[in-house]
Amino acid sequence: MESQVFSVVFGGLIMFSTYEQALQWIHSRLRLGIKPGLKRMEWMMEKLKHPEQQLKAIHVAGTNGKGSTVCYLRNMLQEAGYTVGTFTSPYIEIFNERISLNGVPIGNNEILELTNIIKPLADELEATELGAPSEFEVITAMAIHYFSKREDVDFVIFETGLGGRLDSTNIIKPLITAITNIGYDHMNLLGNSLEEIAFEKAGILKVDIPLVTTVEQETALEVMMKKAEEVKADVYRLNQDFFIGRYQAIKGGGENFSFQSCLGNLESLTLSMKGFHQVKNASLALMILMLLLEKQQIKITEDQIRIGLQKARWIGRFETVQTDPQVIIDGAHNPEGIASLLSTIDAHLSGKKVHIIFSALSDKKLEDMINPLSAIANTITFTSFDFPRVATAKELYDACKTMNKSFENDWKYAISKKLSVLTEDDVLIITGSLYFLSEVRSYFQELKTIEQ
Repeated sequence: MESQVFSVVFGGLIMFSTYEQALQWIHSRLRLGIKPGLKRMEWMMEKLKHPEQQLKAIHVAGTNGKGSTVCYLRNMLQEAGYTVGTFTSPYIEIFNERISLNGVPIGNNEILELTNIIKPLADELEATELGAPSEFEVITAMAIHYFSKREDVDFVIFETGLGGRLDSTNIIKPLITAITNIGYDHMNLLGNSLEEIAFEKAGILKVDIPLVTTVEQETALEVMMKKAEEVKADVYRLNQDFFIGRYQAIKGGGENFSFQSCLGNLESLTLSMKGFHQVKNASLALMILMLLLEKQQIKITEDQIRIGLQKARWIGRFETVQTDPQVIIDGAHNPEGIASLLSTIDAHLSGKKVHIIFSALSDKKLEDMINPLSAIANTITFTSFDFPRVATAKELYDACKTMNKSFENDWKYAISKKLSVLTEDDVLIITGSLYFLSEVRSYFQELKTIEQ
């Protein structure tokens, strides 16, 4: 049960005294929606004496793969002895993981302290013509302030929340920028064409700051290269400046590949995370690492690179949450994510009968997600969960063109019902919205606890 909100007065300001109060205030700002633009962030950074200028940051944008790229880079740097902060979204298990240090979410007391610092600023800002900061702007300000005050932090990796150009994380001055890929997502805010979406993502490019990218669509690349030329940023592109070679899916799980680049080569690298898209994400992280080495920002051995890549795990990405029967969860929340999921299924689940449970938000390109899934599934079940903008189970069902479909409003019942009939030849894949996956993962964690 959530604790009842109450406040104490400290220094003439209304302050929070518990973590639950702080979190409730942060989440209450969701009502303000998404507020693109940097004016409010600039105002808060000025008030905080520009903590964003004190960070050694790396900025990662893209439609998919941001979290995994951040994870690979963090693990390699951490293996070399560096302390790495990360700012990611959304969270899968707990809110605190959005601001983490060496992969460990910051504590409840730290969230409480940060909220008590940022809330008075938010109140003051709301009284100006700029208006109140959004939830994401508040959390971004908290992260920047937190990492700037930690003397032990060597690098901070920031993942954009939405787009790039007008995203609140774009207030930072990074060492390197990265764009994972470009796809059709958040089109109501970013545009209806790849060129428009690429323009928003390329908005993170800064003067003389190199860009590393795995974007492959020529139309999107043209937009990015034009922006890079404007700001005199060197660009390092997959299949032009760095390459993936000798790729092979490892029987039993994981990937093996070689990495070649203009700055160095590495043979027979192993990943624990599955899917060729993860090889691309790891290669992007490797190219960033090579640039840091060239700039003499880091020292790292080949063994540390190999171990860091192999250790990297990112929950909710083709993650096995139960083995008997086998259940995999994957946050494929847009058409590009679905394409990567299908490729991974083909590489790692050959011979298995695939059953799918799917739920998504209504503002996604639903048919472009549902039809490819239903084409490879022995059965597909549509469900829903409690979240704003969520599509109903019946809406998803009606959007599906195949006959091997069903719908169930109660997602827990849908899972329980499917688990009761699965055999060792079957695998259940639960996919769709990351918010849905967060609830599903918690559900399976609870099941494990009960069984123990």
